Amino acid sequence: MTTPMKKIVIVGGGAGGLELATSLGDKLGRKKKAEIVLIDRNHSHLWKPLLHEVATGSLDDGVDALSYLAHARNHHFNFQLGSLTDIDRDSKKLQLAEICDPQGERLVSAREIHYDILVMALGSASNDFGTPGVKDHCIFLDNPHQAHRFHNEMLNLFLKFSANPDRKERVNIAIVGGGATGVELSAELHNAVKQLHSYGFEGLDNKALNVTLVETGERILPALPARISAAAHQELTKLGVRVLTKTMVTSADAKGLNTKDGEFIEADLMVWAAGIKAPDFMKDIGGLETNRINQLVVEPTLQTTRDPDIYAIGDCASCPQPGGGFVPPRAQSAHQMASRCSENILAQLSGQEKKMKPYIYKDHGSLVSLSKFSTVGSLMGNLMHGSMMVEGRIARIVYISLYRMHQIALHGYTRTGLIMLVGGINRVIRPRLKLH
Repeated sequence: MTTPMKKIVIVGGGAGGLELATSLGDKLGRKKKAEIVLIDRNHSHLWKPLLHEVATGSLDDGVDALSYLAHARNHHFNFQLGSLTDIDRDSKKLQLAEICDPQGERLVSAREIHYDILVMALGSASNDFGTPGVKDHCIFLDNPHQAHRFHNEMLNLFLKFSANPDRKERVNIAIVGGGATGVELSAELHNAVKQLHSYGFEGLDNKALNVTLVETGERILPALPARISAAAHQELTKLGVRVLTKTMVTSADAKGLNTKDGEFIEADLMVWAAGIKAPDFMKDIGGLETNRINQLVVEPTLQTTRDPDIYAIGDCASCPQPGGGFVPPRAQSAHQMASRCSENILAQLSGQEKKMKPYIYKDHGSLVSLSKFSTVGSLMGNLMHGSMMVEGRIARIVYISLYRMHQIALHGYTRTGLIMLVGGINRVIRPRLKLH
């Protein structure tokens, strides 16, 4: 009697989830040793750290996004479009919501999917901390849909400005959150203005753009060393970005932001990039243990505390580290977690649970791209104690290499090389900025 093939279901096709599905598909799916299923609510994948470039138009996700269906066929796993609503751990089934078209007509009924091993890789969403007016008036750069919305509204504002012969009023854009997303978006906006001016947007230059970056803490990029934060602050100020630290936003309305100090920050377009949380429906889902920001609490092996057959990786996982603290929500964390999770699942399937290893976060440094103007960051190495600060061209090369590592995990070296070649050709034959 043959043993039924195990079914491994991965929910979430972000950096960690897609890399894990690719790895398990190549190792197990190819040889029919297990059925691998990836579930995501979108048709395509885009590396989340690139969303600020999609928002400003310096990256066209129509070219760079990866089709889940095509990738699944190439790497021996199955893809299903869907949104998770609940987990029934007793029967080992997932509940997926019905799929409707934009007019509300049902395309696919609500359905259940069985699993033997489940991996939650749902990523994170912006955390507005219940601040009044934020959901109604600010854009969250959590997914390509929101990035497209920002891009369209930005182009409309710049078009309105350039078509106005008086041009007395500047375009005011406010960004809340001085982390990597907020800092990179602030710089990318000035690059967008420069490019749009070259494409015929009359009167549009850095003086026409008023970007305000608001950070509650004492400095921007609080997760990075103070010297890197200071370097980024200085570069943004040179560009003309108004950087406000120690400033708490208490509410938002259609015309701007109110702060705790009583200042009103006028804004035509607002982005909220201050803090993250796992999606709200994750709170206590399936009776699993979650923390205050809805992350699934996991053991060092990345298995959830209440069910060894359910793993969690990436931003939706709260993973403790030796000596205290938790794994930070970064792309490199998801990349590393996917590798360790793959190894532990293989050990579990072969009945060698004793060979399962704990995940220990390895900080390889952090880099922040200030568009075409500069790149600053720190690199962690084995040849030195602490970190080494890098900036300029070297830092830019290393920054891009982080994305290349993700592509190599998905495509291998040969295909990634071809993708780089096509990207180089596109930079020559395509506009430098998406103009529609």
